Amino acid sequence: MTVEARTGLGRVGIWTFAYEGQPAGRVRESAAELEELGYGSIWFGEAYGRDTFGQAWLLLSATRRITVASGIANIAFREPIATAGAARTLGEAFPGRYVLGLGGHRVDDTVHEVDGYPVPTRGRALHTMRAYLDAMDAAPAHGPAPDPAPRRVLAALGPKMLELAAERTWGAHPYFVPVEHTERARRILGPHAFLGVEQAVVLDADLGRAREVATAHVAGYVAAAAHQVASMRRLGFGDEDLVGGPSRRLVDAIVAYGDVDAIRRRVVQHLDAGADHVCLQVLTADPLALPDREWRELAPALL
Repeated sequence: MTVEARTGLGRVGIWTFAYEGQPAGRVRESAAELEELGYGSIWFGEAYGRDTFGQAWLLLSATRRITVASGIANIAFREPIATAGAARTLGEAFPGRYVLGLGGHRVDDTVHEVDGYPVPTRGRALHTMRAYLDAMDAAPAHGPAPDPAPRRVLAALGPKMLELAAERTWGAHPYFVPVEHTERARRILGPHAFLGVEQAVVLDADLGRAREVATAHVAGYVAAAAHQVASMRRLGFGDEDLVGGPSRRLVDAIVAYGDVDAIRRRVVQHLDAGADHVCLQVLTADPLALPDREWRELAPALL
């Protein structure tokens, strides 16, 4: 069986945060175009815009075939019973087309604030995620049962979370990772678990300008995402790469930038390293704008 037949996602999809800032009508139009372009999936993050399940419904209702994936649904935002019920609803309404990615836990004992709004923590990552999955599986269900059941993946970076993903879910959705992580993840997951990797890209033949956009993206995570910094250290990046702004080596490892051929090479590297699916997050100088031109230009070269 080919990878495409096994996963139903094809080899390349789209990952975006940009839909959170767009009106619903614009999101519908864009999703329909991505489907027509031939992409196998649409992955989207959850920050503080649309609720992940509302966003998924919007995308699924605007399309007919493409897979829609929460990448990820933040478990700090809702109780397991709410997540289980919402996922069942989407799975029943759009059979086989919704993938629930889970992640976003906090690993300290403090209240995390975003724009002054308190987001409660849930404890250590591995224990928290295992307990969350247990609670989802135990949630009562009295409505129609989706057939097939919605697939679940974990935002897994470290070895233990990758093992949990292989044990309890369809697989893993690593974010902000180089090709070296894909190789390690495949060894840990084994040959059968799904591995869908996010890859940030900048499509711009002006390498200086492209590198500026790529550096700003990496710098944001290095400054504010402790779990991403820990992941980079496990992969051999040190203070010279992480302290005082990201090094060129780190930027080049995380973001593929340049022309279409440069981006195609990175996709192939991930696939050769063991990824089943690569979802491209196209970065531009304006993170709130939809990169329609880039999505259109990349499609014929990658699909």
